[in-house]
Amino acid sequence: MDLCHHEPTELSSGEAEELQRIKWHRKQLLEDIQKLKDEIADVFAQIDCFESAEESRMAQKEKELCIGRKKFNMEPAKGIRYFIEHKLLTPDIQDIARFLYKGEGLNKTAIGTYLGERDPVNLQVLQAFVDCHEFANLNLVQALRQFLWSFRLPGEAQKIDRMMEAFATRYCLCNPDVFQSTDTCYVLSFSIIMLNTSLHNPNVRDKPPFERFVSMNRGINNGSDLPEDQLRNLFDSIKSEPFSIPEDDGNDLTHTFFNPDREGWLLKLGGLICLLHWPPTGGRVKTWKRRWFILTDNCLYYFEFTTDKEPRGIIPLENLSVQKVDDPKKPFCLELYNPSCRGQKIKACKTDGDGRVVEGKHESYRISAASAEERDQWIEAIRASITRVPFYDLVSTRKKKIASQQ
Repeated sequence: MDLCHHEPTELSSGEAEELQRIKWHRKQLLEDIQKLKDEIADVFAQIDCFESAEESRMAQKEKELCIGRKKFNMEPAKGIRYFIEHKLLTPDIQDIARFLYKGEGLNKTAIGTYLGERDPVNLQVLQAFVDCHEFANLNLVQALRQFLWSFRLPGEAQKIDRMMEAFATRYCLCNPDVFQSTDTCYVLSFSIIMLNTSLHNPNVRDKPPFERFVSMNRGINNGSDLPEDQLRNLFDSIKSEPFSIPEDDGNDLTHTFFNPDREGWLLKLGGLICLLHWPPTGGRVKTWKRRWFILTDNCLYYFEFTTDKEPRGIIPLENLSVQKVDDPKKPFCLELYNPSCRGQKIKACKTDGDGRVVEGKHESYRISAASAEERDQWIEAIRASITRVPFYDLVSTRKKKIASQQ
């Protein structure tokens, strides 16, 4: 049987041309597809490069932010300059104020330090910072809770005065019908702060009743008294819940003692020790003990060893005075005492033999240095550190102002 072979059909000239066009188009499409692939690959490469650069930029920015925060927490003014120089912050007053108000990673003590300075820029930032707070429809205690949590009040009376004046002005602006004047708000704010201390400080044994709080604030509303129910609400709020004071991570004892005003070995006259064998009749004698002293933050701390993490005793220097004294047993002595309350125990605490913190029993503290020069240097440093409690003077001055306007 013969097999049939089909010869390929010859294309006409028109069909051959069409086939060539198809092949050419196919080639063009393949080339275009490859170009698209190359372009897509290039775009992805650029995206990867951009993301890498962005990640690097963000990492650099985060690094600069971290450096800036550390600088601010150590020296606030230098920290702000660093933020501005690295374009992390503009020099605009409102921008700086909002940055401090948000406070991300910032030490609240450092914020208070910056806001308390008298430089014109700092004063403007303080005003803008206070304006960041919204006090509308808050009672005074609620507003103070918000305000005092946003930074830590410094210790100097003039700084406290400026800050509380700005607070009182802002509160009255947000709540125009609550008080007759900003002076009323100012005085009552301090009364509340002092009430908070009196009610919740374990060292204050005489807790003020509501009647005393009312008496403290008589006549402060442009010569008239504030409604008792208003004062009762404020009193009860503080009594049930004390102010939350910012405690920064950097404010532990290690940070407190990192940069003291002065430190060194001194001899401290301690408590009475009973002698059973000498003299033969028995007796009691005070002993001198060598202690490592650190002066910082208006307090005098003393340790048994320089390596101790916790002090053996703490002597707050508020309302105390220091003077040279002669002692028959030791030369180059100085004495800490309360000039207005001679014979009363000084507010202090120490660790007893069982490790418990107990109240100090000294009416004065006598300390001996190694030389007259060292004693005089300690006296000078202590005098520079001693401050009186500023609140009472500030309130007294403002009450006199209110009275003079009647």
